Amino acid sequence: MSRTRTALALGMAAAAALTVASTTAHAAPLPLAGSTTVTPAGHAFKASLSGKATLKAGSVTVTCSVSVSTGSVPAAPGNHNTAGAVSSPISPPTYSSCTSSMPGVTPTVTTSGAWSVSMQNGSPITATMTVPTGGLVVHTTGLATCTVTAAPGGPASVPGTWANGAPSSLTFSGATVPVTVTGGFGCPTSATSSTFNAVYLVSDTTDPSQQITVTP
Repeated sequence: MSRTRTALALGMAAAAALTVASTTAHAAPLPLAGSTTVTPAGHAFKASLSGKATLKAGSVTVTCSVSVSTGSVPAAPGNHNTAGAVSSPISPPTYSSCTSSMPGVTPTVTTSGAWSVSMQNGSPITATMTVPTGGLVVHTTGLATCTVTAAPGGPASVPGTWANGAPSSLTFSGATVPVTVTGGFGCPTSATSSTFNAVYLVSDTTDPSQQITVTP
């Protein structure tokens, strides 16, 4: 290929690269989140586990059959956000009647700190539970003594989905939570994350004839 043709080809390639770079630099921003309204405003609610909740770290799975948390929908106008989610503080969820996949091992789950849940209207409606730093700890006794601490380096967001209904439901399916694991033989000390699965039914405790609902 002649020097002229080579130079022309290189010039065209450079121009194409600049065009792509310019297009990328001026790409349209992501659309803003839509509006969200949670009703009834100011009503208290209770989230009760339906079925079982599982927390899996490494090869070890802890299964709990009882879990409850309470909270309140923000009073108006705080129950509406024109461009984003509506957040509510909740009590640290309690977990009991728990078993471990490791024979001869008994788990105990403790929670603490400032927990919250936020709802974003959409399709699907998304829900994000925030676990405060070190806000959930699993301790096992028996043949293996282990301690699993969730959100060890800072608050962690646990993604889920919300479904309006009678009652409405909050589902966490395969949600990943950062953890640290300490302990001796049998403990999954190399695990840095845990997988959380649970379904909660959410009821209005201020007026049981009404439902907690998420709309635009």
